[in-house]
Amino acid sequence: MILLFRNYYTIRNSFLIVLESLLLYLCIILSASYFFKGVGGGYTSIHSKAVCIVAVCVICLYCNNAYCIKDTRGYVDLTIKLLQSFGSALIFLSLFYLIFSEAIIIKGFFFIFIPLVLALFSVWRFVYVFILKSGVFNQNIFVLGDSTLLFEICREIERAIDCGYCVKGILTEGNIAELKSLKSKYVGGYEGVAETAAAFGVKRIVVALNEKRGNFPVDELLMCRVNGIDVIEGHTFYEMLTGKFLVSSINPSWLIFSNGFRKSRLRNILKRIEDIVASVVLLTLFSPVILAVAILIKLDSKGPVMFCQERLGLHQKGYNLYKFRSMVVDAEKDSGPVWAKKNDARVTRIGSFIRKWRIDELPQLFNVLKGDMSLVGPRPERAHFVRQLEVVLPYYSERFTVRPGVTGWAQVRYEYGDSVEDAMEKLNYDLFYIKNMSILMDIVIAFRTVRTVLFGVGAR
Repeated sequence: MILLFRNYYTIRNSFLIVLESLLLYLCIILSASYFFKGVGGGYTSIHSKAVCIVAVCVICLYCNNAYCIKDTRGYVDLTIKLLQSFGSALIFLSLFYLIFSEAIIIKGFFFIFIPLVLALFSVWRFVYVFILKSGVFNQNIFVLGDSTLLFEICREIERAIDCGYCVKGILTEGNIAELKSLKSKYVGGYEGVAETAAAFGVKRIVVALNEKRGNFPVDELLMCRVNGIDVIEGHTFYEMLTGKFLVSSINPSWLIFSNGFRKSRLRNILKRIEDIVASVVLLTLFSPVILAVAILIKLDSKGPVMFCQERLGLHQKGYNLYKFRSMVVDAEKDSGPVWAKKNDARVTRIGSFIRKWRIDELPQLFNVLKGDMSLVGPRPERAHFVRQLEVVLPYYSERFTVRPGVTGWAQVRYEYGDSVEDAMEKLNYDLFYIKNMSILMDIVIAFRTVRTVLFGVGAR
């Protein structure tokens, strides 16, 4: 794992992006060579134009989730994602060339480039997925402990073929029968950990203990460290592996002593400048959409265009949140405050469309300008639900140490939730964001938001 923009990425995924960028560049050169005979002449301007094509293709691959191998369901799904990615890239480049015709390499170039890149990428991706499934380059690890965290770590690794790890065995002195739900096998207790690790070729041990006091194998793990075996705390490893916390099992001491949660005055000023600039640009860019949606809402159903509702913001201070109205008037008159359900009958015809594509959220940019919200942060919640969730979810109040956001890490990593369990999962992501927040991470979230909006994922 490498830490980039306060977010963890597997080295192999970073390698995949770099390698495929080079492969795209090679396809461009090979396609151009069909038209240009010999070096010189036409080749002099190809390189700068090639960078543009590579950038658009990589962004489209990213937006189609083609770099998240664990979310790819088989080779057919992989083929569909590649076709969608390069089809989208061709559309964007065609529009770009209509405006900047001088950027075209040569007429007819894409008739050679598209078939070539599809053929090479299909073969390469199938080979890559096969290599990942073989696990030949995975790092062997032991998971030591007796907690819920141990099971979650093992399940995450078993689900994700591209995580880069293989659990060679579990070391525990708890109930061995409970391990039957895992593919990973029990290999022993805490005694002789260093020797067992050496025998299995393990170079890292993840410690996931419920209570370290009294049953923490200090001498054994110290021997591992002296022998060059990496020992890492379980919650830190889980954070690296998943991009979220496991709130249900976190000890307050881990939060207190862990890195992150930095909120300097300069950081706050820069984030506020980011919010003002981005909201002004987006409001200007989407002003025709805002006007058109306002007219359609008025024509579609009775009631106001805008929907205003009190939410809790920074330090649980109340403010009025603005959205386009997507439900019938007085939608909660009989039921009281409730979460929106899938296929909710209260949603209007236009409301269903604008909720799917997140257009109903656009008026919140005015909240960003006012300073009630940030562009990126935990989603704001109503006081009614906050009071309920604070009772059952540990550390829920920590969400209010930053301004709520129009989008956020939880929104781009997890679908809409309508239960306490979903709220817990979103809290796992929200706390990860608060711990690791930075301007560059906000940019990463913005790109992921574009991907989420383009595919209409998770809306209700």
